[in-house]
Amino acid sequence: MRLFLFLFLLMLVACGEQETIQQSAAETANTNAAEIQSDTIEALITETARLNEWFDEQYAEQLDFSPQTKTRLGDKSDYDKLNDYSVAGIDEQLAWRRQSVATMQVGFDYVLLNQDGKLSYDMWSYSLDRAEAGIPFRQHGYIFGRGGPHASLPNFLINYHRVDDASDIEAYLSRLGELDRVFGELLDRARAASRVGIRQPAFAYDFAMTEIERVTSGVPFNTNDSSPNSPIWTDIQGKIEALVASDLISSDQAQGYIAQAQEILAGEVMSAYREILAWLEQDKALASEMSRGVWALPDGENYYNYRLAQMTTLEFSADEIHEIGLAEVERLHLAMEEVMEAVDFDGSLQDFFVFMREDERFYFPNTDEGRQEYLDLNNEYLDAIALKLPDYFGRLPKAQLEVRRVESFREQAGAAQHYASGTPDGSRPGVFYSHMSDMSTLPIFQLEDVAYHEGSPGHHMQISIQQELTDVPRFRTQYRTTAYTEGWGLYAEWLAKEMGAFEDPYSDFGRLSGELWRAIRLVVDTGIHAKQWSEERAVKYFMDNSAQAEGAIRSEIQRYITGPGQATAYKIGMMKFQELRRNAESALQDNFDVRTFHDVVLGAGALPLPLLESRIDHWIEEIQSELN
Repeated sequence: MRLFLFLFLLMLVACGEQETIQQSAAETANTNAAEIQSDTIEALITETARLNEWFDEQYAEQLDFSPQTKTRLGDKSDYDKLNDYSVAGIDEQLAWRRQSVATMQVGFDYVLLNQDGKLSYDMWSYSLDRAEAGIPFRQHGYIFGRGGPHASLPNFLINYHRVDDASDIEAYLSRLGELDRVFGELLDRARAASRVGIRQPAFAYDFAMTEIERVTSGVPFNTNDSSPNSPIWTDIQGKIEALVASDLISSDQAQGYIAQAQEILAGEVMSAYREILAWLEQDKALASEMSRGVWALPDGENYYNYRLAQMTTLEFSADEIHEIGLAEVERLHLAMEEVMEAVDFDGSLQDFFVFMREDERFYFPNTDEGRQEYLDLNNEYLDAIALKLPDYFGRLPKAQLEVRRVESFREQAGAAQHYASGTPDGSRPGVFYSHMSDMSTLPIFQLEDVAYHEGSPGHHMQISIQQELTDVPRFRTQYRTTAYTEGWGLYAEWLAKEMGAFEDPYSDFGRLSGELWRAIRLVVDTGIHAKQWSEERAVKYFMDNSAQAEGAIRSEIQRYITGPGQATAYKIGMMKFQELRRNAESALQDNFDVRTFHDVVLGAGALPLPLLESRIDHWIEEIQSELN
C-alpha cells in the first residue's frame, strides 16, 4: 500500500512538472507571437509611411508638368506659365510615369504595406495602366470642339488666376503671351488627327467657331468704338483696377499693364484665334454633315471599348451596358407611373412626359428675375439639406459652395449644369454652374435633384472632403475617376430621398427623371457609338422615354456624340455604390452604420470602382472580426 502511494505521488509530481513546462511554453509562444505581431505592425507602419513620403515627392514632380493644375490648387509657383500641350510634352509625362512606377515597384515591398498603403500603390499603378491603354487612341479626342481650349483657357484665366499683387498681374500677362504657343501646339495635334481621318461631326466645328466669336467679340479684339469689352478684357481691367484701389500699384503702372495686355490680345492672341478659325472652317468641309459615333473613326470599335473601360473603370461590353440601360429605363418608368397616379394625372406616361415638359408652371420666366428665382431656390434646397448631413456623414466639408450662372462667353442653351471645385485651402469656393440663357431648358421639377447632385451631398461634398483629406498621400486628394465622381453624384440624388428631400411629388418625379436621364444615357451612348444610331434616332428615344425638354435633349445627345463613353459612368457608378451599400448592410445587419459607411467611401478619394469595392470588403471584414 505504501509503495502504491509513493508511486502515485511520483505521478502527480511528474504531471505537475509537465503542466508547468506546457504552461511556460504556451506563455513563451504567446509572448513571441505578440512580439512578432507588434514587429509586423511596426513594419507595416514604417513601410507605408516611407511610401507616403515618396508619393508626396512624386506628386510634387508630377505637378511640375502642369502649372495650370498648380493654379487650380491655389499654388502660385510657375504662375506665369501654361501647360505644355505638345506631343513631345505628352511623351515626357508618360516616360516620367513609367519611371516612377518602376521605381516604386523596386523600392517598396507591397507585402509590408498596410491596407491603405496598398491602395495608394495600386492607384499609382492603375494610372500608368490606363495611360498605356490610351496610347493607340491619342489622336481620337476632338481638341477644338465644344468647350475646347479656345474657351477653357480664357475661362481658366478669368476664374482661376487670382491677382493679389503686381507680380500676379505680370504672371497673367505672361500667360496671355503663352496662348499663341499653346494654341499652336494643339492645332498641330488637331491637324495630325485630321490627316488620318479623325474628325468630329460638322456641328462641333460650328460650336467651336461660335465660342471663339464670343471670346474675341469686343475690345480689344474689335476696336470699334461701339463694341463692348470682351470677357477677358473685362477681367483684366477689373483685376488691375482692384490693385490700384488697394494701393498695390500706381495708376501709371496700371496703364502700363493695360497697354501690354491690349497689345498681346489684339496682336498674337487674335492671330492665333484667326488661325484656329481658318483651320476649323477648312476642316469642316472635310467632315461629315451626319452626326456619327466613333464607330466611323479609324479603329473606332476598339477606341469605344477603351473609353468605356476608362470611364466606368469596369469591364462591361457595350452590349451589356445597353441592356442594363434598357432594364433600368423600364424599372424607372414603373416608379414614375406611381407618381403620376399620386398627382391624379389622367393619361399615359408619355402624356405625362409631355405635360411635365410643356406646362408653364414648371418653368421660371426667361428674364433676369426668373434666373434669380432659379438661383435662390437652389440655395434654399441646399441650405435645408445641409442641416441633415450630420445624420448621414461623420466627415463634413469645410469648403463653401456658390451657385452661379455660367459666364456669357461659354454659356450654351440646354448644356449640362456642372460643378467646379474650389481650392483645398478654401480660399476659392466650389461653384455649381448653371447655363441660363434659355430658361425653358431648366424645369423647376428637376431643380432640387440637380442641386443635390452638383452641391451637397453630391459633387461639392465629395470633392471638398477629398481635397481636405490629411491622412493620405497628396495625390489621392486630387485623384479623379469619372465613375466614382459622377456615380457618387447620382447616388447622392438617391440618398437625398432617404434624407427626407423631394416632399413635393413633382420634385420626386424630377428625381426619377434625373435617374432615368442617366439610364437613357446607357442606351443612347452605346446606341450611337456601338450600334450606329443616328443623332435623330437617339433624340427620339430620349424624347419618347423622358420628360426632358427637347432643347436640353438635343444638347445632351450632341455632347454624347463628341464625348464617347463619358455618359455611361453616372449610372454604372451609382449602381456600384448601391451594390456596395447593400452588401455591407447584408453582411453587418444591425451593426451597419450609414455614417461610417459613407465616411469609408469618401475617406479614400475618388477610387477606381474595383479598388473601392476592395476597400469596402476589407472594412466589412474588420467589423466582423471585431464582433467575433
